[in-house]
Amino acid sequence: MSNRSGHYSEYPQHHAHDHGRGSPRRPASSRTPVAPAQQAEDGYTLVHAGKQVRFGPVAFWIVVGTVTVLGMWSAATATYFAFRDDVLTRLIARQAEMQYAYEDRIAELRAKVDRTTSRQLLDQEQFDQKLDQIMRRQTTLETRATALGAIPDATVTGSIRSPARGAASDAAPSGAPKPSPISDTVIFVAPPDREARLESRAPVVAKAQPNQFAKVQGFDNVLLRLQSSLDKVEGRQMAALSSVEESMESRMRRMRGVITDLGLNMAQLEAATPRSGVGGPFVPVKLPPDAGTFERQLSRINVARAQVERLNRTLALVPYRKPVIGAVEFSSGFGIRSDPFLGRPAMHTGLDFRAATGDPVRATASGKVVTSGWQGGYGRMIEINHGNGLSTRYGHLSEIHVKVGDLIRIGQVIGAVGSTGRSTGPHLHYETRIDGDPVDPQKFLRAGVRLGSG
Repeated sequence: MSNRSGHYSEYPQHHAHDHGRGSPRRPASSRTPVAPAQQAEDGYTLVHAGKQVRFGPVAFWIVVGTVTVLGMWSAATATYFAFRDDVLTRLIARQAEMQYAYEDRIAELRAKVDRTTSRQLLDQEQFDQKLDQIMRRQTTLETRATALGAIPDATVTGSIRSPARGAASDAAPSGAPKPSPISDTVIFVAPPDREARLESRAPVVAKAQPNQFAKVQGFDNVLLRLQSSLDKVEGRQMAALSSVEESMESRMRRMRGVITDLGLNMAQLEAATPRSGVGGPFVPVKLPPDAGTFERQLSRINVARAQVERLNRTLALVPYRKPVIGAVEFSSGFGIRSDPFLGRPAMHTGLDFRAATGDPVRATASGKVVTSGWQGGYGRMIEINHGNGLSTRYGHLSEIHVKVGDLIRIGQVIGAVGSTGRSTGPHLHYETRIDGDPVDPQKFLRAGVRLGSG
């Protein structure tokens, strides 16, 4: 039986049969040397220097595979160390590229945060500026309201409505001023802390942008509502101011017209007007260069108001009011009439007002009592000198409440209606005289009616 694997020796190989099988047996010296490795039918045998090592097929191939792997690993290691510098360079370059990309991304996110922060700061600054303007305007309107309050018949306030519950409250974000057209004062709430509204992380900023936009829109809506309320207040103030100015100018025209129609001298009336103790240095009225329409109009009104007060003091010396209270009913007019006792034509120098005994008699103008007592046909009579040649007489009184020398104010009760003297019944005989001559009192009464109609 021959081996499947070849064998090697130092001499040519010869086949022979075993001694037991009839083949001639060679002498020991003539045997052929056995090869280093021989394979039996069931494995492999390694022979070296007369020593044999027998391996099974599996063990043999494991050893061969291990030797092969070790050889490949050695080759790879040698290759790695041969090209190690190039590999390390590429690896470092890749790591540097990744690091640069990461840093670029961080820089981009930081730039995004900075832009968002800058935009928020700009929005906050604009909101603060607008709110400051509104507060200054509110202060101006409150000052104007105070000035209007000092003017008679000017009742428009300079405040706007305070925040209230409702739609306006829902529309405004938390911490913002909330206007409403219900109360009388604006309450300005301080704007939210700007640092609390700024976010330092890009993801948070990205999430906060829609909400932030809604807050900005809410603040803008609040400011618009406040501006609209202030516009309405300013409009009402200007309307009230124009109404007051027109009313004062109309009254001044009527007062000057009354004096002109009565044929009185304005300068003489003013000179005769008594004055209380007043004084002080003369300080001319000056408007600031930046005075607006409201301030200029208010200045005109104050000037007109001073003139109206001066005219009122002057007209207080003109007897244009009724001497009795209630509806005017004359029992006899001024002029020629039939004398009630003699039946002959006679001059009636005054007006007879129908009244009941004891009804109060009032002074029709300010002045000084020059007569107080019984005066013939007048009965009990009072005469008041109003200055500038004007005087009035009140006759047939049942009572006299003043004496000669008393200073009388317009509208003061000086006596009571009666029927003393040359009288047929209770009534008031009322006369108006200029420089001692009687004139029709109705001329003055009609002027008073026209003056009071405004």
